[in-house]
Amino acid sequence: MKKYLCFAAFVLLSPSFSSYVAAADTATNPSSATTSASSCEDKAVDKNGKKLVGAAKASFLKKCEANAKPAPSCEDKAVDKNGKKLAGAAKESFMKKCEANAKSAK
Repeated sequence: MKKYLCFAAFVLLSPSFSSYVAAADTATNPSSATTSASSCEDKAVDKNGKKLVGAAKASFLKKCEANAKPAPSCEDKAVDKNGKKLAGAAKESFMKKCEANAKSAK
């Protein structure tokens, strides 16, 4: 057990691991979860080209899949403080502001 913990700590603290995490941050957002899981599996390699295993792989996959999720749309964000969907003028106002913010962020 100690061997695995030491190995995981070594991999996570190595400078090459951070470059793989940075590469995962810039990955495109695939549309399906199956595609993102397989692409993250393909990217889970160390600096020598060997596949990651154990805790290092689990950590890498968790970060990769979190970065692959698409951002919620303005329609999805249009809810009140109680979690109910907005309607009418409140929804129109929210959508207008949200879309303007999305355009300015690009």
